[in-house]
Amino acid sequence: MTEHIHIDFPHKQAAHCESGVAANLLSNQGIALSEATAFGIGGGLFFAYLPFIRLNHLPMVTYRGAAGSLLKHISKIPGFTLACQTFSKPEQAMEALDKKLADSIPVGLQTGVFWLPYFPKALRFHFNAHNLVVYGKQGNDYLISDPVFPGPVKCPAEDLAKARFAAGALAPKGKMYHFSQVDEGYDQRRAIIKGIDMVSKMMTGSPFPLIGVKGMRFLAGRLCAWPRRLGAEKADLHLGNVVRMQEEIGTGGGGFRFMYAAFLQESGSQLQDAQLSTCATRLIEAGDQWRVFAAMAARICKKREKSGDSYACAAEHIRHCADIEEQVFISLREWVRQVS
Repeated sequence: MTEHIHIDFPHKQAAHCESGVAANLLSNQGIALSEATAFGIGGGLFFAYLPFIRLNHLPMVTYRGAAGSLLKHISKIPGFTLACQTFSKPEQAMEALDKKLADSIPVGLQTGVFWLPYFPKALRFHFNAHNLVVYGKQGNDYLISDPVFPGPVKCPAEDLAKARFAAGALAPKGKMYHFSQVDEGYDQRRAIIKGIDMVSKMMTGSPFPLIGVKGMRFLAGRLCAWPRRLGAEKADLHLGNVVRMQEEIGTGGGGFRFMYAAFLQESGSQLQDAQLSTCATRLIEAGDQWRVFAAMAARICKKREKSGDSYACAAEHIRHCADIEEQVFISLREWVRQVS
């Protein structure tokens, strides 16, 4: 007999896999939560320039929190409990997955994008922190709610097992999770305040010069010096990497700013607080500036410069983003002090 399990699960497309999975899993359990709010209460916004960490021999730039941190922070909200497992063998991991599905529990998985056959070949790359939800099984195929796709998809068991045990950086080790406890009466106001406080402190109060707005300014200074220090070819590789991390990984630097602005707008409406809406408007300006920087940097790398394009001008755009975000998050830190 062909095995067939289909759990009624609300698939919603999202801009970013981890915040999308978090919102969808919680919505399935009665918590009406948008992706933007999941991103906000999970402290998803971040910035760091980490030249001592190399990806493909180039310095790491990140515009969001570390993989898994958003779900971890949401699980610490009083009333929410995230049950998480990892495995040493694929057989054990797939057996455990089948058992959860048999118990009518949709589960989140951490996977490697390269091994998921429903991704177009041109979009498969070795990234091992892609999150998705499995909500059923039809014969040898698993039914998947992957938030970066417009509708549900299917994945053969053999491919899903490979994706769950992809090797390399951020190896998922069969990671599987679900919310084992969800309190529909959780204190959303407190969750919003704590999420804003976490991000605001990191963006403006970190003692490390590579984190938050300090990290943006540090990157701007390095960027100006790349042509002289590295030569034109290597400078373009470094600049291209900054843009790639901004625009091709998740929703990118500007996109994450727009998502956080949407969280602030929703929270302002929820709490009837105009200050949050004002901060949202300013953060949208920062997102716009990140996109202007990305377009200029891409033109420089492709040798299609317009009048005024230069490494120095690109660095000034980053400094402008830092100035805007510093004002926004200082204002939000003051807001937290007022309402706490």
